Amino acid sequence: MANLSLFDLTGRCAVIIGGAGGLGQAIAEALAEAGALVMIASRSVESLRRACQEIKKGTDHDVFYRPCDATAEEDVVALLDAAVSQMGKVDILVNAQGINKKHPGTEVPVATFDEMMSANVTSVMLACKHFGKYMQDNDIHGKIINLGSVRGIRAVGNGGGGNVAYCASKGAVEMLTKAYASELRPNIQVNLIGPTVTYTPMMQGILPDDPKERAAKASALPAMRIGEVDDVKGPAIFLASSASDFITGSSLYPDGGLTAIG
Repeated sequence: MANLSLFDLTGRCAVIIGGAGGLGQAIAEALAEAGALVMIASRSVESLRRACQEIKKGTDHDVFYRPCDATAEEDVVALLDAAVSQMGKVDILVNAQGINKKHPGTEVPVATFDEMMSANVTSVMLACKHFGKYMQDNDIHGKIINLGSVRGIRAVGNGGGGNVAYCASKGAVEMLTKAYASELRPNIQVNLIGPTVTYTPMMQGILPDDPKERAAKASALPAMRIGEVDDVKGPAIFLASSASDFITGSSLYPDGGLTAIG
């Protein structure tokens, strides 16, 4: 029989940066349902309060929240201190923060490129730096999960997409994940989840609202559909749990098979 206790997060304490919407909120829900105490962090207090209410309504679990600008080192330190104070410890960190502002590579403003590198890369480094040191110093068997993208390893084809800055930033997150996995050995596993295009609130107005129309747009994928936020829940529970104790520096792509054919 399968040992389902491998996936039980009872007694674990998780911080999800970027947990006030989209994939980050879905991961917060999943970890709470799997038994973890959860704190979500984001810049917007209003978004955090809304997300807490939605998570409570959907899962019957209360979660903590803390405003945080993850590009500011002092905010990351304050988040860690608050999480330890309120939950007693942190043994799971999820970096789900990030932005995407699309510009053709020949037109991308330097200020926009710098902004995206700060939000998508520097923030991940700061969180791994401080939470990783905390886990090491306290002899915690920790899990760090970074949210990347298939765009970190696969550029948009056919000369379109406007994702030069986004691809560069997510490629950097791929290597940050591998580098921190090497440095935080052996008791802290650092891995990456790299979704494909996923139907989140951010994608409303960009992707069709009708599921059949979205599926038609993804007909070339082996899964023949666009990703949904729930598609990251299983990978997140796996990488946060004891089931993945021998996996580190790896990337898991819930991408409907895109990387298999692309």
